[in-house]
Amino acid sequence: MTYSDILEETYVALSANKARSGLTMLGIIIGISSVIAMVAIGQGAQGTIAANIQSIGANLLLVQPGVQRGVGTQVSAGRGSARSLTQADADAITQNISLASAVAPEISGRYQVTAKGTNTNTSVVGTNAAYPQVRNVQIDQGGFISTQNLLSLSKVAVLGPTARDDLFGQGADAIGQTIRIKNIEFKVIGITAAKGGSGFGSQDDMIFIPLTTAQHYLVGDAYVSTISVQAQSADVMTQVQQQITDLLLQRHNISNPQLADFNVLNQADIVATASSVTQTFTILLGSVAGISLIVGGIGIMNMMLTTVTERTREIGLRKAIGAKREDINLQFLTEAVMLTFIGGFIGIILGWLISFLITYFGVLQTSVSLSSVLLAFGVSAAIGIVFGYYPAKRAAALNPIEALRYE
Repeated sequence: MTYSDILEETYVALSANKARSGLTMLGIIIGISSVIAMVAIGQGAQGTIAANIQSIGANLLLVQPGVQRGVGTQVSAGRGSARSLTQADADAITQNISLASAVAPEISGRYQVTAKGTNTNTSVVGTNAAYPQVRNVQIDQGGFISTQNLLSLSKVAVLGPTARDDLFGQGADAIGQTIRIKNIEFKVIGITAAKGGSGFGSQDDMIFIPLTTAQHYLVGDAYVSTISVQAQSADVMTQVQQQITDLLLQRHNISNPQLADFNVLNQADIVATASSVTQTFTILLGSVAGISLIVGGIGIMNMMLTTVTERTREIGLRKAIGAKREDINLQFLTEAVMLTFIGGFIGIILGWLISFLITYFGVLQTSVSLSSVLLAFGVSAAIGIVFGYYPAKRAAALNPIEALRYE
């Protein structure tokens, strides 16, 4: 038999019972589309999380207070709320770490903020003039905190757009207006550009004031909650991380690094950890969806076995007029593979459409990769071969005399 004869016979056989062929392909269609959609959701989530982490600053290192319990243990739950970092530590990093392009110490807390009969509970961050550069903050109106504001303990504030809307109304002109934090008046000098939320909190719902003012009027001590450091490039982040660790260990008179009263977080490590988690999540989603492919493969095997039984006399007649075992085997294997190929093609289109609609309606950002499509198509072909082999082999093994006698 020529290949054209095999394809023609395959078309006739599958179209003879369109309903049964369609229902058999349905399992493959659902399986392939589910795998593509689930992998697209997982990859989209991975990209979104990485983008959110990168949005808090470029080449960022976070130095946070906290005491480690001992060798091989995690940082204590007090990390970030402990008091072990000061402005002097930030100044030392600025003076001694040449690969650090900017340093922004900060102290933050949630406060009730009022203005003209309105109020909101939001994060108030005391920081310095380097904060916009380190934490990738853009100014939409007015200006940010200056060095002079720090030196003079100025009662000025820069509002995030969400905080501005909550206090003064949607899109209101808040420059020059007054807000009260802990019954202390602050003059609004700037509004930051809208940035959106992230896993580290939304900078749109923050109020920024001079660090010295926050320490003197709000907190009452000289400690800071975080020191944000921007490395000169991504290539030197690990080097800067080690230099900061060595410097602070020396300043805090700590000889054993395991007993450090601070922790240095590398943004690249955070991204890698988050990506690892989402990759595991994607594999889990794809594996669960892949179970339906096995079910679809079993459906194909069941259909082909039924087809062999129904076409026993046809098989016997073909063998009687000279068809070889290889011809019969190839014929039924081609039918099984064709079912999975057609089902796989439709499944790929359906999976892409589901991913597109999820992104279009803003449910979640998805990303359909070529590798997932090729994998899905390859799996569908493999299923056709694996689950079609036994029925094809059984058909080829039929005795022509017994087959012709079959009723």
